[in-house]
Parts: sequence; structure tokens; C-alpha cells
Amino acid sequence: MTFVGNEPVGQEPRSASRRTPPGPRGNALFGKLNDIRRDRLALMTSVTREYGDAVRFTMGPKALYFFNHPDHAKHVLSDNHANYRKGIGLIQAKRALGDGLLTSEGELWRTQRRAIQPVFQRERMTRAATVVAEEAEALVTRWRAREPGTTVDVVGEMTHLTLGVLGRALLDADLGGAESIGEAFETVQRQAMFEMLTLGAVPPWLPLPNQLAFRRGRRELEDLVDRLVDEHQRDGGDSDGLLSRLIASTEQESDPKVRRRRIRDELITLMLAGHETTASTLGWTWYLVDRHPEVFDRLHAEAVQVLGDRRPTYQDLHELRFTNQVVEEAMRLYPPVWLLPRRAVADDEIGGYHVPAGADVMLCPYTLHRHPGFWSDPDRFDPDRFAPERAGERSRYAYIPFGAGPRFCVGNNLGMIEAVFVVATVARELRPRLVPGHQVVADPMLSLRLRGGLPMTLEPA
Repeated sequence: MTFVGNEPVGQEPRSASRRTPPGPRGNALFGKLNDIRRDRLALMTSVTREYGDAVRFTMGPKALYFFNHPDHAKHVLSDNHANYRKGIGLIQAKRALGDGLLTSEGELWRTQRRAIQPVFQRERMTRAATVVAEEAEALVTRWRAREPGTTVDVVGEMTHLTLGVLGRALLDADLGGAESIGEAFETVQRQAMFEMLTLGAVPPWLPLPNQLAFRRGRRELEDLVDRLVDEHQRDGGDSDGLLSRLIASTEQESDPKVRRRRIRDELITLMLAGHETTASTLGWTWYLVDRHPEVFDRLHAEAVQVLGDRRPTYQDLHELRFTNQVVEEAMRLYPPVWLLPRRAVADDEIGGYHVPAGADVMLCPYTLHRHPGFWSDPDRFDPDRFAPERAGERSRYAYIPFGAGPRFCVGNNLGMIEAVFVVATVARELRPRLVPGHQVVADPMLSLRLRGGLPMTLEPA
């Protein structure tokens, strides 16, 4: 008897609503735990190559359903989004991040979303664009002051910049000590990924090195947000800004400890999401541009033509068309959020396959963005894929760097302003070049990071 997928040829097929996706038998992933730890992206890519767009496998006591088609993403994230809660990884990440916007559900999530949504409306983003332009100009000034041939860690520099923008544009604060804050967030991310890989089975009180580092990092972040809140309440600030809105959204909490915990969780989560994803996107963008000198030449020419010798303004965002395309293509190849885990509340059917209540469902923008059925030569860096005249060539849900549906990233506009303005401002003046011999390795944490940073030298454009 032969098989196609998981259906035996020559027998009456089961009802479509009860079909199970193909996949490795038994606890096949136990034999791949080192692969999960070392190269999660290669693992996700290999299972789609071997089994197709719908895969079921087991990991310990859990059955995981991995779907990799735009129609699947549309169903889970939009059409039937009410049936899906945050899933494996983000559930365990609550130990590290608490109940912020990234991990919360239901009415709490809706309250948090309503509180911060107005902060990202156009009028405030126009003002935020001025902050981004100033921070980008300050970055170029620092870089131009360096001795020729000096090596800089571009990922660290991008983190410093995005934290500066976050502080000034959203929190009315100077987030000094960016290096320390960035390190604290890294330990939190690593703990969240540790919780995911161990399915939350390791007691948090065990004095393991990573858990001790996490406790120190979490305390540092809690101290920081407590100071921001205390200073805001003492000195006053933007009454319609992010901090004011977050504080107001917790006023119904009668227990002051619960209220403080909610503010902490929400601020820590927003600070992580508000700087980490954009810093990662900028790092991958500079890596890809360095590998394609012709792309840099076009970036430089556009920046000179559109900006001249002035700072970018909000109105320039759509005039910097090729710069937008470069950033969009970088996010296609290296999406800042590489995995979207969900859990089914009730039985469902996705792509003709039965998904039982309680099942963990995974969507992977990294593999979806490289799906050969929807992208020609999918591993090639080609910013012209995103030229306006080619917009009709791709499925809407084949490209989801900011997610989709009701939980679409609330800060996507600010992220694009930052990425486009920084790339244009730098490319007008300087050409970052990767240090010869440095091996660039993707590090899929909560965001898709560059492991070990990105050492580059700076040359005149």
C-alpha cells in the first residue's frame, strides 16, 4: 500500500474534517532537540520541505500543528481569530514578560490595546518622525567623528538609537544607559525562549545561570519602569501620551500591588517590542545591503535626490520609495517576528485538516516569506519585488512581517519610519561594510536577532 501525504491510496479517504496533517511519527522532535536549540529556522524549513504546507508532530506531551500557506495564515489570524489564543512559547514567556500586550488575552488585551492605540495615530507619528530624524542625524554625526576604519557593532548602535527614539517619542524620557537596558532585555528574551524549549517544565526557582541572569535583568527593567512611572506622576508629562494612558488604564485595579504589576508588565513588553524588532530589522538591512553594492548605490542616490542635505520629514516617508522597498525585502527574508504561536480554543479545520481543541498551532513568517509557491527565487534579495507596480503579484497573507488581523502590530508605522529614515540618513553619508571573516548567524529568539552582533567598518558613501 502506498501513501500520498498521510492518506493511503486505494482506500476510501477519511472525511476532510477529520484528516490529520502528515508528519514524523512518534516523538520525532526528541531526536532533534539539539537542532531546535541550534538552528530552529533550518528545522522549520526542513519540515515544510519534507511534509508540505501542513505538518503535525509531537514534542513531549504536545501535538504541534504547523501551517505554512497564506490561506492558513488568513484563517488563523483573521477569519477565525476568535478561536485562537497565544500559544506555545508565548504562554511560557509570561514567566519572563508578565501580562503585557504581547502575551495577554481577552478583555485585558483589548483594554491594553485601546489604551495605547491613539499614541500611534498619524498626528503623533508626524511628531515622532522628527525625533527619529534627529536621532538618525546624531548617529551619523557620531559615526563620522570616528577614526577611518574603526569597527562598530551596528546591532548595538541600532539598539541604542531605537531605545533613544522609544524614550523620546513615546515615554517623554531619556533612556540613558542603553547598553545596560539592551543587555537586560536580551536576558529576558533568552529566558522566554528557554521556557518555550523546556515547555515550562523547569522550576523557576532553580539557581541555573540563565535563570539567575534573568532575575537580575528583570529586576533592572522593573526598577527602570518604576522610575519612569514615578517621575511621570511627580513631574507630570504628556497627558495624552503612552505613560499617562497606561497608568489610566489600570485605575480600576483596587489592589495597588496588582496595579503596579500591570503597569510594569505592559511597559516592559512595549519597551521590548518597541525597540528590539526595529533594531533587528535595521541590522539585517545593513547586512543585506552590504552584500549587494548595487542596492547601496541606489539607496545613496535616492537619499541625495529626496533629502539633499536636510533631515527627513514625515512627508518624505513615501517619497523614499526604494528605501521602503529595501526595508520591506529585508523583513521578508528576516522577519522581525519569525514565529506566531497560537492555541485552538475549539475544534477547527485549516486547509482541510482537523485541528482539535487545545492544539498548539504555529505560523512561521520566516518560512512563509520564502514559500516557493508565492515568491520567485525566494532566497534572493530583490527589493524590486516591492515596487508599487508589482503589488498585485503576491497574496496578501504571503507577507506578514507585522502579523495580521486584530493583533496586527500596533507600532508598525513607527517601525517603518525608524527603519526608512535611518537607512536613508546613513546611506546618504556613509557605507557600512561587514568586517571580513565575520560569520553572520540568525538567532531566533522572540525576535529574529543577529547572534553576536554585526561588526562593520564605515566608509564615505
